[in-house]
Amino acid sequence: MATRTVYESGLDRFNRPSKGVNILLHLLFFFLAVICVLPMLVVLSVSLSSEDSIRENGYHLIPTAFSGDAYGYIAKQGTMILQALGISVFVTIVGTVLGILLTTSMGYVLSRPNYKLKGFLTWVVFIPMVFNGGLVSSYYINANLLGLKDTVWSLILPLAVSSFNVIICKTFFKSTIPDGLIESAEIDGAGQLRIFFSIILPISLPVIATIGLFLCFGYWNDWFQSMLYINNQDLYSLQALLNNLMSNVDALARNASSLGISYAELVATMPKESARMAVAIVIVLPVAFAYPFFQRYFISGLTVGAVKG
Repeated sequence: MATRTVYESGLDRFNRPSKGVNILLHLLFFFLAVICVLPMLVVLSVSLSSEDSIRENGYHLIPTAFSGDAYGYIAKQGTMILQALGISVFVTIVGTVLGILLTTSMGYVLSRPNYKLKGFLTWVVFIPMVFNGGLVSSYYINANLLGLKDTVWSLILPLAVSSFNVIICKTFFKSTIPDGLIESAEIDGAGQLRIFFSIILPISLPVIATIGLFLCFGYWNDWFQSMLYINNQDLYSLQALLNNLMSNVDALARNASSLGISYAELVATMPKESARMAVAIVIVLPVAFAYPFFQRYFISGLTVGAVKG
């Protein structure tokens, strides 16, 4: 017993990094954190800067001349901003819930060793990770075959399921859910749907939170689907609105007639650069506040799903 204790203590000393290594690691991660946070601080600074100071001095970490004109201008565009925000929130919530249901159910089915089509469907899931069908074919299916163009479902369905998320769920269920648990439920007379919703999902919170976070970020940050399928400005999301701002500084001025302001006057008085950054801040803040609540499950789900293949 004493020999084992001495061996374990020696092993701990061997595996434990030295004080100097700990300091270097802390400095490295602090430096990486600063690199990640710095662009966000610059965006915030520009959104709080006056348009004249941006033209004269460029972008700065600390505003040379504070101004809230950008946020005031966005507040005046209340109808358009709120409508875009509502579309983004709806798409994110509905898409995340639908994506979790589809992804976890497919991953659970593929993780069961006695499922007859397991091999075939595994290839069906794996092949799209290597060979993409292409933009033209996906557009034809979504817009023409399914008739999703200019509907909110064109922003939801194309992103609901990905092969990567399915494989994460499959690995998690295969390495975490014991076969005996499912067999005992079947002996008690529970059907597969009852087993999945009453037993599997409640004990799979880490992978659900992980997939949910992936889906939430994907839906919230997506603008490409809007560019492909949406022509109706009433269905623009915040991300599509920001993309239009970056490519065309007149994007916020499209509702000038409804506001009773001339187009030229609106464009002339619009805080262009700061307004772009202010919209970016509005988009980033909800995700930044939500991430800490999911971080624990996110890390746990990734590590558990990466243990076994």
